[in-house]
Amino acid sequence: MKNFDIVIIGAGPAGGQCARVLTKKGYKVLLVEQHPNFLQHDFSSAGTPLETLNKFDLPTDVVGSFWQKITIVTTNISHTWSSQEQLGAVLNFAKLREFLASEVEKHGGEVWFGYRYINHQILDGETLVELRKVGGEKITVSTKILVDASGPARAVISKCLSPNIASNSPDQTTDQPPAKSDKFFVASGIEYLIEVPANIYEKCANNLIFFLGYKWMPKGYSWIFPMENNRLKVGAAKCHLPHLHIAKTEAIKWYIELIIKEYLELTKEQYTIVDIHGANVKYCSGLRDIYYHQNIIGIGDVVSSINMLGGEGIRHGMDNAMIASKYIDQYLQGKLNNFRPYEREIKRRYAVKWNISEQMGRRRYLQDNDQYIDKSVNFLKSFSTEDMINILFYYKFDKLYRGLAKYLQKKLSLWWQSCRNYLRI
Repeated sequence: MKNFDIVIIGAGPAGGQCARVLTKKGYKVLLVEQHPNFLQHDFSSAGTPLETLNKFDLPTDVVGSFWQKITIVTTNISHTWSSQEQLGAVLNFAKLREFLASEVEKHGGEVWFGYRYINHQILDGETLVELRKVGGEKITVSTKILVDASGPARAVISKCLSPNIASNSPDQTTDQPPAKSDKFFVASGIEYLIEVPANIYEKCANNLIFFLGYKWMPKGYSWIFPMENNRLKVGAAKCHLPHLHIAKTEAIKWYIELIIKEYLELTKEQYTIVDIHGANVKYCSGLRDIYYHQNIIGIGDVVSSINMLGGEGIRHGMDNAMIASKYIDQYLQGKLNNFRPYEREIKRRYAVKWNISEQMGRRRYLQDNDQYIDKSVNFLKSFSTEDMINILFYYKFDKLYRGLAKYLQKKLSLWWQSCRNYLRI
Protein backbone atom coordinates (compact mmCIF):
# COMPACT_ATOMS: atom_id res chain seq x y z
CA MET A 1 0.00 0.00 0.00
CA LYS A 2 1.27 3.46 -0.92
CA ASN A 3 1.41 6.09 1.82
CA PHE A 4 0.96 9.83 1.31
CA ASP A 5 0.83 12.94 3.45
CA ILE A 6 -2.05 14.36 1.39
CA VAL A 7 -4.43 12.78 -1.11
CA ILE A 8 -6.43 15.26 -3.21
CA ILE A 9 -9.56 14.06 -5.02
CA GLY A 10 -10.09 16.17 -8.13
CA ALA A 11 -7.48 17.86 -10.36
CA GLY A 12 -9.40 21.00 -11.20
CA PRO A 13 -7.94 24.47 -10.53
CA ALA A 14 -8.48 24.19 -6.75
CA GLY A 15 -7.15 20.63 -6.44
CA GLY A 16 -4.24 21.28 -8.79
CA GLN A 17 -3.22 24.50 -7.06
CA CYS A 18 -3.49 22.90 -3.60
CA ALA A 19 -1.29 19.99 -4.73
CA ARG A 20 1.16 22.38 -6.39
CA VAL A 21 1.62 24.45 -3.22
CA LEU A 22 1.96 21.46 -0.90
CA THR A 23 4.44 19.55 -3.07
CA LYS A 24 6.61 22.67 -3.14
CA LYS A 25 6.61 22.52 0.66
CA GLY A 26 8.02 19.00 0.47
CA TYR A 27 4.93 16.97 1.30
CA LYS A 28 4.20 13.64 -0.37
CA VAL A 29 1.07 14.41 -2.40
CA LEU A 30 -1.22 12.33 -4.60
CA LEU A 31 -3.49 14.23 -7.00
CA VAL A 32 -6.35 12.06 -8.32
CA GLU A 33 -8.19 12.85 -11.58
CA GLN A 34 -11.13 10.68 -12.61
CA HIS A 35 -10.77 11.41 -16.35
CA PRO A 36 -7.98 9.89 -18.49
CA ASN A 37 -6.79 13.35 -19.60
CA PHE A 38 -7.59 17.04 -19.23
CA LEU A 39 -9.24 17.39 -22.63
CA GLN A 40 -12.27 15.60 -21.21
CA HIS A 41 -14.66 17.60 -19.06
CA ASP A 42 -13.13 20.83 -20.36
CA PHE A 43 -16.10 22.79 -19.09
CA SER A 44 -15.02 26.20 -17.80
CA SER A 45 -15.26 29.54 -19.61
CA ALA A 46 -12.40 30.85 -17.50
CA GLY A 47 -12.72 34.63 -17.88
CA THR A 48 -10.61 36.33 -15.21
CA PRO A 49 -8.89 39.65 -14.43
CA LEU A 50 -5.23 40.07 -15.37
CA GLU A 51 -3.98 39.87 -11.77
CA THR A 52 -4.83 36.15 -11.73
CA LEU A 53 -1.77 35.37 -13.86
CA ASN A 54 0.58 37.21 -11.52
CA LYS A 55 -1.02 36.13 -8.26
CA PHE A 56 -0.79 32.42 -9.10
CA ASP A 57 2.37 32.63 -11.22
CA LEU A 58 0.68 31.27 -14.35
CA PRO A 59 2.46 31.25 -17.73
CA THR A 60 0.91 32.83 -20.82
CA ASP A 61 0.78 29.30 -22.27
CA VAL A 62 -2.47 28.72 -20.34
CA VAL A 63 -4.14 31.81 -21.85
CA GLY A 64 -6.62 31.36 -24.67
CA SER A 65 -6.85 35.12 -25.28
CA PHE A 66 -6.58 38.47 -23.53
CA TRP A 67 -9.47 40.92 -23.24
CA GLN A 68 -9.76 44.68 -22.82
CA LYS A 69 -13.51 45.19 -23.28
CA ILE A 70 -16.71 44.13 -21.53
CA THR A 71 -20.02 44.23 -23.39
CA ILE A 72 -23.50 43.68 -21.98
CA VAL A 73 -26.24 42.89 -24.49
CA THR A 74 -29.89 42.85 -23.37
CA THR A 75 -33.05 42.09 -25.29
CA ASN A 76 -33.19 45.71 -26.49
CA ILE A 77 -29.88 47.51 -25.91
CA SER A 78 -26.11 47.00 -25.80
CA HIS A 79 -23.18 48.82 -24.23
CA THR A 80 -19.41 48.31 -24.17
CA TRP A 81 -16.83 49.39 -21.59
CA SER A 82 -13.31 49.38 -23.04
CA SER A 83 -9.70 50.13 -22.19
CA GLN A 84 -6.55 50.79 -24.20
CA GLU A 85 -4.78 48.19 -22.06
CA GLN A 86 -5.34 44.50 -21.41
CA LEU A 87 -7.69 43.96 -18.49
CA GLY A 88 -7.82 40.20 -18.21
CA ALA A 89 -7.50 36.80 -19.81
CA VAL A 90 -9.66 33.91 -20.91
CA LEU A 91 -7.82 30.85 -19.67
CA ASN A 92 -7.58 27.61 -21.61
CA PHE A 93 -9.07 25.34 -18.93
CA ALA A 94 -7.38 22.15 -20.14
CA LYS A 95 -3.96 23.80 -20.43
CA LEU A 96 -4.33 25.38 -16.99
CA ARG A 97 -4.98 22.02 -15.35
CA GLU A 98 -2.17 20.41 -17.36
CA PHE A 99 0.22 23.08 -16.12
CA LEU A 100 -0.78 22.66 -12.47
CA ALA A 101 -0.46 18.87 -12.71
CA SER A 102 2.98 19.19 -14.35
CA GLU A 103 4.07 21.45 -11.49
CA VAL A 104 2.95 18.78 -9.00
CA GLU A 105 5.03 16.12 -10.75
CA LYS A 106 7.96 18.50 -11.17
CA HIS A 107 8.15 18.94 -7.39
CA GLY A 108 7.86 15.25 -6.54
CA GLY A 109 4.10 14.69 -6.30
CA GLU A 110 2.12 12.02 -8.12
CA VAL A 111 -0.83 12.53 -10.49
CA TRP A 112 -3.07 9.56 -11.21
CA PHE A 113 -5.41 9.80 -14.20
CA GLY A 114 -8.49 7.65 -14.67
CA TYR A 115 -9.09 6.94 -10.97
CA ARG A 116 -12.38 7.60 -9.22
CA TYR A 117 -12.81 8.03 -5.48
CA ILE A 118 -14.99 5.26 -4.00
CA ASN A 119 -14.78 5.50 -0.23
CA HIS A 120 -12.55 6.12 2.75
CA GLN A 121 -12.28 4.87 6.31
CA ILE A 122 -10.14 5.55 9.36
CA LEU A 123 -8.39 2.54 10.89
CA ASP A 124 -5.86 2.79 13.71
CA GLY A 125 -5.32 6.48 13.03
CA GLU A 126 -4.75 5.91 9.31
CA THR A 127 -7.12 7.19 6.61
CA LEU A 128 -7.49 4.55 3.92
CA VAL A 129 -8.76 5.83 0.58
CA GLU A 130 -10.29 3.41 -1.90
CA LEU A 131 -9.94 4.33 -5.57
CA ARG A 132 -11.19 2.55 -8.67
CA LYS A 133 -9.40 2.76 -12.00
CA VAL A 134 -11.38 2.94 -15.21
CA GLY A 135 -11.87 -0.69 -16.17
CA GLY A 136 -12.49 -2.00 -12.67
CA GLU A 137 -9.18 -2.28 -10.81
CA LYS A 138 -9.35 -1.13 -7.17
CA ILE A 139 -6.48 0.29 -5.18
CA THR A 140 -6.21 1.54 -1.60
CA VAL A 141 -3.79 4.21 -0.42
CA SER A 142 -3.24 5.72 3.02
CA THR A 143 -3.00 9.41 3.86
CA LYS A 144 -2.76 11.83 6.75
CA ILE A 145 -5.02 14.41 5.08
CA LEU A 146 -7.80 13.80 2.54
CA VAL A 147 -8.79 16.80 0.42
CA ASP A 148 -12.15 16.91 -1.36
CA ALA A 149 -11.72 18.93 -4.57
CA SER A 150 -14.38 16.98 -6.47
CA GLY A 151 -16.48 20.02 -7.38
CA PRO A 152 -20.28 20.20 -7.05
CA ALA A 153 -20.43 16.42 -6.48
CA ARG A 154 -18.82 16.92 -3.04
CA ALA A 155 -17.92 13.22 -3.32
CA VAL A 156 -15.82 12.90 -0.16
CA ILE A 157 -17.48 15.42 2.16
CA SER A 158 -20.95 14.04 1.41
CA LYS A 159 -19.88 10.68 2.91
CA CYS A 160 -18.36 12.16 6.05
CA LEU A 161 -21.45 12.84 8.12
CA SER A 162 -24.96 11.54 8.58
CA PRO A 163 -27.94 13.86 9.16
CA ASN A 164 -28.06 12.61 12.76
CA ILE A 165 -24.78 14.23 13.74
CA ALA A 166 -25.44 17.40 15.69
CA SER A 167 -23.83 20.76 15.01
CA ASN A 168 -20.43 21.26 16.55
CA SER A 169 -19.88 23.57 19.49
CA PRO A 170 -16.57 25.49 19.92
CA ASP A 171 -15.00 22.66 21.95
CA GLN A 172 -15.96 19.87 19.55
CA THR A 173 -13.64 18.63 16.82
CA THR A 174 -15.87 16.14 15.01
CA ASP A 175 -17.50 18.96 13.28
CA GLN A 176 -20.39 20.04 11.20
CA PRO A 177 -23.82 18.84 10.10
CA PRO A 178 -24.34 18.44 6.37
CA ALA A 179 -25.73 21.31 4.35
CA LYS A 180 -29.41 20.70 3.57
CA SER A 181 -30.30 20.21 -0.08
CA ASP A 182 -32.78 23.12 0.00
CA LYS A 183 -29.89 25.48 0.80
CA PHE A 184 -28.25 24.91 -2.58
CA PHE A 185 -28.64 27.38 -5.42
CA VAL A 186 -28.38 25.11 -8.47
CA ALA A 187 -27.63 26.13 -12.05
CA SER A 188 -26.70 24.30 -15.26
CA GLY A 189 -24.42 25.59 -17.98
CA ILE A 190 -23.58 24.45 -21.50
CA GLU A 191 -20.88 25.88 -23.74
CA TYR A 192 -20.03 25.46 -27.41
CA LEU A 193 -16.45 25.91 -28.58
CA ILE A 194 -16.82 26.96 -32.21
CA GLU A 195 -14.42 27.90 -34.99
CA VAL A 196 -15.60 30.90 -37.00
CA PRO A 197 -14.45 33.00 -39.98
CA ALA A 198 -11.77 35.61 -39.19
CA ASN A 199 -14.11 38.58 -39.70
CA ILE A 200 -16.60 37.17 -37.17
CA TYR A 201 -13.82 36.45 -34.69
CA GLU A 202 -12.59 40.05 -34.95
CA LYS A 203 -16.07 41.21 -33.97
CA CYS A 204 -15.62 39.45 -30.61
CA ALA A 205 -11.86 39.63 -30.13
CA ASN A 206 -10.57 41.20 -26.88
CA ASN A 207 -14.11 41.30 -25.53
CA LEU A 208 -16.10 39.51 -22.82
CA ILE A 209 -19.69 39.64 -24.07
CA PHE A 210 -22.55 38.92 -21.65
CA PHE A 211 -26.21 38.51 -22.63
CA LEU A 212 -29.11 39.28 -20.29
CA GLY A 213 -32.86 39.35 -20.72
CA TYR A 214 -35.74 37.21 -21.86
CA LYS A 215 -34.52 36.91 -25.45
CA TRP A 216 -31.02 35.61 -24.72
CA MET A 217 -31.48 33.61 -21.51
CA PRO A 218 -34.34 33.92 -19.06
CA LYS A 219 -33.42 32.59 -15.59
CA GLY A 220 -29.72 33.18 -16.21
CA TYR A 221 -27.28 34.69 -18.66
CA SER A 222 -25.29 33.83 -21.79
CA TRP A 223 -21.84 34.77 -23.04
CA ILE A 224 -19.26 34.84 -25.82
CA PHE A 225 -15.58 34.62 -24.85
CA PRO A 226 -12.78 34.70 -27.45
CA MET A 227 -10.19 31.92 -27.51
CA GLU A 228 -7.17 31.25 -29.71
CA ASN A 229 -7.20 30.27 -33.43
CA ASN A 230 -10.46 32.02 -34.45
CA ARG A 231 -12.37 30.09 -31.82
CA LEU A 232 -15.16 31.40 -29.60
CA LYS A 233 -16.77 30.01 -26.50
CA VAL A 234 -20.52 30.57 -26.71
CA GLY A 235 -22.41 29.45 -23.63
CA ALA A 236 -25.46 29.88 -21.44
CA ALA A 237 -26.36 29.13 -17.82
CA LYS A 238 -29.82 28.65 -16.33
CA CYS A 239 -30.92 28.62 -12.68
CA HIS A 240 -33.08 25.73 -11.44
CA LEU A 241 -35.64 27.96 -9.73
CA PRO A 242 -38.92 29.50 -10.93
CA HIS A 243 -38.90 32.97 -12.48
CA LEU A 244 -41.23 35.62 -11.13
CA HIS A 245 -42.56 36.50 -14.61
CA ILE A 246 -41.73 33.57 -16.91
CA ALA A 247 -43.35 30.16 -16.68
CA LYS A 248 -41.64 28.36 -19.58
CA THR A 249 -38.18 28.57 -21.13
CA GLU A 250 -36.43 26.79 -23.99
CA ALA A 251 -33.55 24.33 -23.62
CA ILE A 252 -30.15 25.89 -22.90
CA LYS A 253 -28.77 24.88 -26.30
CA TRP A 254 -31.63 26.72 -27.99
CA TYR A 255 -30.37 30.04 -26.60
CA ILE A 256 -26.76 29.30 -27.53
CA GLU A 257 -27.75 28.60 -31.12
CA LEU A 258 -29.89 31.76 -31.12
CA ILE A 259 -26.80 33.83 -30.23
CA ILE A 260 -24.79 32.14 -32.98
CA LYS A 261 -27.57 32.73 -35.51
CA GLU A 262 -28.72 36.26 -34.61
CA TYR A 263 -25.83 37.96 -32.82
CA LEU A 264 -22.94 36.39 -34.73
CA GLU A 265 -25.10 36.12 -37.86
CA LEU A 266 -23.77 32.70 -38.77
CA THR A 267 -25.51 29.89 -40.57
CA LYS A 268 -24.71 26.31 -39.59
CA GLU A 269 -22.50 25.98 -42.66
CA GLN A 270 -20.34 28.96 -41.60
CA TYR A 271 -18.96 27.63 -38.31
CA THR A 272 -17.56 24.38 -36.95
CA ILE A 273 -18.41 22.96 -33.52
CA VAL A 274 -15.11 21.90 -31.96
CA ASP A 275 -16.58 20.80 -28.64
CA ILE A 276 -19.73 20.92 -26.53
CA HIS A 277 -19.37 20.67 -22.77
CA GLY A 278 -21.41 21.45 -19.70
CA ALA A 279 -21.58 21.28 -15.94
CA ASN A 280 -23.80 21.93 -12.94
CA VAL A 281 -23.09 24.37 -10.14
CA LYS A 282 -24.38 23.86 -6.60
CA TYR A 283 -23.79 26.97 -4.53
CA CYS A 284 -24.63 26.69 -0.83
CA SER A 285 -26.67 29.75 0.09
CA GLY A 286 -24.98 31.73 2.85
CA LEU A 287 -21.78 29.66 2.47
CA ARG A 288 -23.17 27.05 4.84
CA ASP A 289 -21.19 24.19 3.33
CA ILE A 290 -19.34 21.47 5.20
CA TYR A 291 -15.76 22.77 5.19
CA TYR A 292 -14.10 19.95 7.10
CA HIS A 293 -14.61 16.82 9.17
CA GLN A 294 -11.75 15.41 11.24
CA ASN A 295 -8.83 15.20 8.77
CA ILE A 296 -11.02 15.75 5.69
CA ILE A 297 -11.09 19.24 4.16
CA GLY A 298 -13.14 20.61 1.25
CA ILE A 299 -11.85 23.15 -1.26
CA GLY A 300 -13.02 24.87 -4.46
CA ASP A 301 -16.59 24.27 -5.58
CA VAL A 302 -16.99 21.80 -2.70
CA VAL A 303 -17.22 24.87 -0.46
CA SER A 304 -19.02 27.10 -3.00
CA SER A 305 -15.94 29.03 -4.17
CA ILE A 306 -17.82 30.69 -6.98
CA ASN A 307 -19.34 34.10 -7.55
CA MET A 308 -23.02 33.46 -8.24
CA LEU A 309 -23.54 36.88 -9.87
CA GLY A 310 -21.06 36.24 -12.68
CA GLY A 311 -20.29 32.54 -12.35
CA GLU A 312 -16.54 33.08 -11.98
CA GLY A 313 -14.93 30.20 -10.12
CA ILE A 314 -11.33 29.48 -11.23
CA ARG A 315 -9.69 32.45 -9.51
CA HIS A 316 -11.68 31.87 -6.33
CA GLY A 317 -11.02 28.13 -6.35
CA MET A 318 -7.27 28.72 -6.61
CA ASP A 319 -7.38 31.38 -3.91
CA ASN A 320 -9.34 29.01 -1.69
CA ALA A 321 -6.68 26.34 -2.32
CA MET A 322 -3.94 28.74 -1.22
CA ILE A 323 -5.76 29.40 2.05
CA ALA A 324 -6.49 25.70 2.63
CA SER A 325 -2.84 24.77 1.95
CA LYS A 326 -1.73 27.09 4.74
CA TYR A 327 -3.94 25.31 7.28
CA ILE A 328 -3.11 21.84 5.94
CA ASP A 329 0.57 22.67 6.48
CA GLN A 330 -0.16 23.80 10.07
CA TYR A 331 -2.25 20.70 10.74
CA LEU A 332 0.51 18.36 9.57
CA GLN A 333 3.01 20.23 11.74
CA GLY A 334 0.79 19.63 14.76
CA LYS A 335 -0.08 23.31 15.19
CA LEU A 336 -3.83 22.70 14.62
CA ASN A 337 -6.16 19.91 15.70
CA ASN A 338 -8.99 20.86 13.31
CA PHE A 339 -9.73 23.10 10.33
CA ARG A 340 -12.12 25.52 12.00
CA PRO A 341 -9.68 28.46 11.43
CA TYR A 342 -9.79 27.66 7.68
CA GLU A 343 -13.58 27.94 7.60
CA ARG A 344 -13.48 31.16 9.58
CA GLU A 345 -10.99 32.77 7.22
CA ILE A 346 -13.00 31.85 4.12
CA LYS A 347 -16.20 33.27 5.61
CA ARG A 348 -14.42 36.38 6.85
CA ARG A 349 -13.11 37.05 3.35
CA TYR A 350 -16.18 36.22 1.30
CA ALA A 351 -19.41 35.78 3.26
CA VAL A 352 -20.68 39.38 3.22
CA LYS A 353 -19.65 40.16 -0.36
CA TRP A 354 -20.89 36.86 -1.73
CA ASN A 355 -24.20 37.08 0.11
CA ILE A 356 -24.78 40.43 -1.59
CA SER A 357 -23.64 38.95 -4.90
CA GLU A 358 -26.02 36.01 -4.47
CA GLN A 359 -28.99 38.26 -3.75
CA MET A 360 -28.16 40.45 -6.75
CA GLY A 361 -27.90 37.34 -8.92
CA ARG A 362 -31.22 35.95 -7.71
CA ARG A 363 -32.93 39.24 -8.47
CA ARG A 364 -31.33 39.69 -11.87
CA TYR A 365 -31.93 36.14 -13.11
CA LEU A 366 -35.21 35.25 -11.43
CA GLN A 367 -37.16 38.46 -10.77
CA ASP A 368 -36.24 41.34 -13.10
CA ASN A 369 -38.19 41.89 -16.31
CA ASP A 370 -36.66 43.15 -19.56
CA GLN A 371 -37.62 46.75 -18.84
CA TYR A 372 -35.80 46.75 -15.50
CA ILE A 373 -32.73 45.02 -16.98
CA ASP A 374 -32.54 47.71 -19.68
CA LYS A 375 -32.79 50.44 -17.03
CA SER A 376 -29.99 48.79 -15.05
CA VAL A 377 -27.66 48.73 -18.05
CA ASN A 378 -28.53 52.35 -18.88
CA PHE A 379 -27.62 53.22 -15.28
CA LEU A 380 -24.28 51.39 -15.61
CA LYS A 381 -23.36 53.33 -18.77
CA SER A 382 -22.17 56.20 -16.57
CA PHE A 383 -19.61 53.96 -14.86
CA SER A 384 -16.00 53.82 -15.99
CA THR A 385 -14.41 50.61 -17.23
CA GLU A 386 -12.39 50.48 -13.99
CA ASP A 387 -15.60 50.78 -11.98
CA MET A 388 -17.13 47.87 -13.87
CA ILE A 389 -14.08 45.68 -13.24
CA ASN A 390 -14.23 46.53 -9.54
CA ILE A 391 -17.93 45.68 -9.33
CA LEU A 392 -17.88 42.49 -11.42
CA PHE A 393 -14.61 40.97 -10.20
CA TYR A 394 -13.86 42.58 -6.83
CA TYR A 395 -17.38 43.02 -5.38
CA LYS A 396 -16.94 46.72 -4.63
CA PHE A 397 -20.67 47.27 -4.46
CA ASP A 398 -20.23 50.63 -2.71
CA LYS A 399 -19.51 52.02 -6.18
CA LEU A 400 -23.01 50.98 -7.21
CA TYR A 401 -24.58 52.80 -4.29
CA ARG A 402 -22.54 55.96 -4.89
CA GLY A 403 -23.34 55.75 -8.59
CA LEU A 404 -27.04 55.34 -7.81
CA ALA A 405 -26.99 58.47 -5.68
CA LYS A 406 -25.41 60.46 -8.54
CA TYR A 407 -27.85 58.92 -11.02
CA LEU A 408 -30.87 59.88 -8.91
CA GLN A 409 -29.47 63.35 -8.34
CA LYS A 410 -29.10 63.82 -12.09
CA LYS A 411 -32.65 62.53 -12.70
CA LEU A 412 -34.00 64.86 -10.02
CA SER A 413 -32.14 67.80 -11.54
CA LEU A 414 -33.60 67.06 -14.99
CA TRP A 415 -37.07 66.69 -13.50
CA TRP A 416 -36.76 69.99 -11.64
CA GLN A 417 -35.51 71.73 -14.78
CA SER A 418 -38.47 70.41 -16.76
CA CYS A 419 -40.82 71.65 -14.02
CA ARG A 420 -39.25 75.13 -14.14
CA ASN A 421 -39.54 75.21 -17.92
CA TYR A 422 -43.18 74.15 -17.67
CA LEU A 423 -43.95 76.89 -15.14
CA ARG A 424 -42.40 79.52 -17.43
CA ILE A 425 -44.80 78.62 -20.26
